[in-house]
Amino acid sequence: MSEVLKGRVFKFGDDINTDEIIPARYLNTSDPQELAKHVMEDADPEFPKKVKPRDIIVAGKNFGCGSSREHAPIAIKAAGVSAVIAKSFARIFYRNAINIGLPIFESPEAVEGIEEGDIVEINPETGVIKNLTKGKEFKATPISEDIRKIMEAGGLMEYAKQKLGLK
Repeated sequence: MSEVLKGRVFKFGDDINTDEIIPARYLNTSDPQELAKHVMEDADPEFPKKVKPRDIIVAGKNFGCGSSREHAPIAIKAAGVSAVIAKSFARIFYRNAINIGLPIFESPEAVEGIEEGDIVEINPETGVIKNLTKGKEFKATPISEDIRKIMEAGGLMEYAKQKLGLK
């Protein structure tokens, strides 16, 4: 996952929980494309219609709080979102995002300096986040080499299959 991520920003506030990311009423399926049709709709009913491949979600503190369901990062990734930047993440969401290969970055400064609609570029190896719209640069913790390998493989299960020679 050495490629730079670049996309348009959708911005959300603090404490976006997993029910807002993917409402429980849609959990009768685990099909990623079906989940993507409803991603973030309880936080912004128009989001599923507006989001395009490579877009980036920027949010406040405690993103992904609530239940521990993996459906939340799966729905975000399946919708084509290339990354999530937040002030902080709920720990279980953070781990689930890594497990399914969704790049996430913690940077309170970036969240404060990025607005809805801005174009942002993220270098996963260095943790540098550039707001191309405003000409500002921020720092997030870079994604470690081990986690990048998991994400490049498409998630923890795919990585394990590769390591075991099953793929």
